[in-house]
Amino acid sequence: MTAPPPVPREPVLERARLGARTLRRDRWWVPPLFTALGLAAFVGYATFRVFQQDHYWVADYHYLTPFYSPCLSAACAPGSAVFGTLPFEFPWFLPYALVSLPFLLLFRFTCYYYRKAYYRAIWQAPPACAVREPHRRYTGESRLPLIGQNLHRYFFYAAVLISLLNTYDALVSFAHGHNGGFGVGLGNLILLGNVILLWCYTLSCHSCRHVVGGRLRSFRRHPLRYRAWTWVSHLNARHMAFAWITLGTLVLTDLYVALVASGTLTDVRLFN
Repeated sequence: MTAPPPVPREPVLERARLGARTLRRDRWWVPPLFTALGLAAFVGYATFRVFQQDHYWVADYHYLTPFYSPCLSAACAPGSAVFGTLPFEFPWFLPYALVSLPFLLLFRFTCYYYRKAYYRAIWQAPPACAVREPHRRYTGESRLPLIGQNLHRYFFYAAVLISLLNTYDALVSFAHGHNGGFGVGLGNLILLGNVILLWCYTLSCHSCRHVVGGRLRSFRRHPLRYRAWTWVSHLNARHMAFAWITLGTLVLTDLYVALVASGTLTDVRLFN
């Protein structure tokens, strides 16, 4: 009798061992530094605005900043709550958009591009090629808490619903001109441009590409899904760009609404 084949052992996952801190002489630290500064700037601004709980609604033109949509607290400004409010006011540590913001945060936090960005820039795993990282072990995303990154596909569905809500907020504002009819102002264009770019970021997600064209054995039998998959794939190639652009447009949109709501700026009206 022949002996049974040996049972293969699981490979030991280890990082490449570097004797020096880095083998590079270029300014490898510049991209991680700017990535960390960019993410920190957005998180700082968004945190301040979310908990400021003021200057988020322009009643005259129905401008609602995305950071407060949907507004659910009983303290929300009259007219800003599309679906009504809960029968109590939120304490200061709860955002008015309590339903949407956690899902949007988790959608971006588990995004494939953002993982790469903050793994390198903040967690330093690794900060750059041929640069030694401070971690001795490597477990990938197979253990807590990083195993939760696999929930990204489900946060994508929530992000789609919230994008639909933001689309409604942008479109309904066109019906609130000076006399209650159709009107176009600079705020309308900013809200509309922001929501278009948000759709580009959401639909360029890797999970969206899988939903549209994944699990198919043959594209030939599904020509419509193949066309949709091709279109989403083109967007997917620009996912990193949309990830950064939408951070900027979210800040710009919120800042414009805040300045108009506080009376610092007067909305520029293009029609009515």
